[in-house]
Amino acid sequence: MNFTKQRLEELRARFGGENETRFYDDHFRSVAANVIDERGTRDAPFAGVSTLLDASLRQIDWAAPDFGDLQAVLIGVPMDLGVSNRNGARFGPRALRTIERVGPYNHVLKCSPTRDIKVADIGDVPFRSRFHLADCHSDIESTYQAIKSAGVIPLSVGGDHSITLPILRVLGKDQPVALIHIDAHCDTGGPFDGCRFHHGGPFRHAVLEGLVDPTRTIQIGIRGSAEYHWEFSYESGMTVVHAEDVQRDGIESVIERAREIVGDVPVYLSFDIDGLDPAFAPGTGTPEVGGLTVREVQALLRGLAGINIIGGDVVEVAPQYDATTNTAHAGAQVLFEILSLLCVRLNK
Repeated sequence: MNFTKQRLEELRARFGGENETRFYDDHFRSVAANVIDERGTRDAPFAGVSTLLDASLRQIDWAAPDFGDLQAVLIGVPMDLGVSNRNGARFGPRALRTIERVGPYNHVLKCSPTRDIKVADIGDVPFRSRFHLADCHSDIESTYQAIKSAGVIPLSVGGDHSITLPILRVLGKDQPVALIHIDAHCDTGGPFDGCRFHHGGPFRHAVLEGLVDPTRTIQIGIRGSAEYHWEFSYESGMTVVHAEDVQRDGIESVIERAREIVGDVPVYLSFDIDGLDPAFAPGTGTPEVGGLTVREVQALLRGLAGINIIGGDVVEVAPQYDATTNTAHAGAQVLFEILSLLCVRLNK
């Protein structure tokens, strides 16, 4: 179509003057109605109380928890007593809450998850102590039991990766769940310095406790010198996709394998920020070069639309190692993509 004077006049008539704020496309109009108020303005991303993904804030009395009509919750788990290298992931939830300009619209999955489903930031897991790993895991488990008992789906921000084990003790208690795990490390190692429940071993215990089905587990982005720790992944039947495999086979192939492995059974999605290359996410405790790009992770997650997701997490953001805040920004974007998957599932 040539851009003629007549075409210019048509555009002026359609989008100028009294029609400046009009949306003709039905879908775009419905999105705008969720974001732009009757005054024609939107909430400033830099104003108000900071929450995960700028979701509404819901204060929970954990002595008598009431989640109302919520379908899902965003919850922080500020605990990093299980780290083996650099600590600081306890500041991950706070760092993600300070990130603005993520969402509310997912242009690929065509949804606005914080508007299209009933979801709220409910704050952080209440811990009895900041010093005792086992007690912290117990507190996580009891908190998520309350969430599950209310029929609410949790999406979590850690904290180190050891937090996923007590979460799975709740979500996988009735039947083993499928697992999609994006990470630089398989996290199926044995005891480390006399501790069994560190951030390098949650999925070993999740399988041994009957919480995760290893034959319906795929671990994506694995790389680095810790490979010899991951014998359990191979022996138990997990599918391990190294970062080099992603580069060789392509994202579409990985998506196809993941969908085939998890099928339509309940699936938990766990994302360690070190799955990304440290060029994109330096703020983490165990960075490994040669990782995934943010664009690859977005494509991978969006390609999983329709899976039966029952929970997920973003872990290991340690913001003090990143002066640019890129790590927290990437983590918030991944959380948004996971929430979008949940939105697609709930609105089927």
